[in-house]
Amino acid sequence: MSFRQRAVILAGLAAATLVPAPAVAAAVRDALPPQCSGSAPIKCHFAVAPGNYDVTVGLGSTTRAANTSMSAEARRQVLNAVSTSAGQVVPTTVTVNVRNPEGQPTGQGGTGTAGLDLTFGGSAPAIGSLTVTAAQAPLVTYLAGDSTVCDQPAAPYTGWGQVLPTAVRSGAVIANYADSGESSGSFLANSALFPTLKPLIKSKDLVLIQFGHNDKQTSATAFRDNLTKLVNGVRERGGVPVLVTPPVRRLFSGSTLTPTALHVNGVGADLPAVIRALGKSAGVPVIDLTAKSKALVESLGPSASQQIYLTQAADGVTDNTHFSAYGATRMSDLVLQGVRELNLSLAAYLR
Repeated sequence: MSFRQRAVILAGLAAATLVPAPAVAAAVRDALPPQCSGSAPIKCHFAVAPGNYDVTVGLGSTTRAANTSMSAEARRQVLNAVSTSAGQVVPTTVTVNVRNPEGQPTGQGGTGTAGLDLTFGGSAPAIGSLTVTAAQAPLVTYLAGDSTVCDQPAAPYTGWGQVLPTAVRSGAVIANYADSGESSGSFLANSALFPTLKPLIKSKDLVLIQFGHNDKQTSATAFRDNLTKLVNGVRERGGVPVLVTPPVRRLFSGSTLTPTALHVNGVGADLPAVIRALGKSAGVPVIDLTAKSKALVESLGPSASQQIYLTQAADGVTDNTHFSAYGATRMSDLVLQGVRELNLSLAAYLR
């Protein structure tokens, strides 16, 4: 899938789009499944236990043209907007992970509601049939990371893991256990994080591990030890660990990024270099998101690269670390590029 095709995710993650009155009226007339209500957006709730579920939905309307996207739980984008003509209904199945709390595992930003919440947005959303059934042994890709990865409960902040599901077909699922403010050490220690994630890992499941942003005073030795514990814990469960170097911050000196932007921390530890070395010595695949994002951000330069991050004009906040919806999509694309380059098992399920 090209970047242009995936970039339509921005419509689904932005504030609700105003729909012309005739479209709203038509939406109200469309018969909705009993678990659903509303018109723009349409919101649905299923009282299911934590786990993985196949969601099969008919996108479109028998009476009108429609444009429909799908998100799940806490702003997790699952389907980019699909345009359909009047009378056209496109059957689509995706696999969705459900957990409690539904946003960040420690409950930051709110715990949401138990069960599965689905939101159908877009410029003129419409759905027909909708069923939710337990998924049968999907390939699970767990995400272990910080605020640049997590399911951010409130706009405009968007983690790259929050948009990753749009690239994944049914039969595989993204389970995002990243959490704001976590370092390599705190993720190991917090009972809601790795101690909760580890028992869920099954044979051949992937676990993408990205830390560094919050390891500002962690020594190279301690950082390596923490990552080694995470890697070994995944392998103990029969899973496949994948190390991901942290994406760069937007901190320039002239036309190049500073050492701080590249995650050389306050005690002089070059954290991406530690990750690369561990990957080589321990035989762990490495997605070098630092290098990939460095190339992207420096190619855009100090001015144009601002669109990757949050801006005062667009978002009400200037932030050189966290991503806009657009920036999260670009970072997700780079991660997917790495998945394909390494020929990880998830690659077979990408759209």
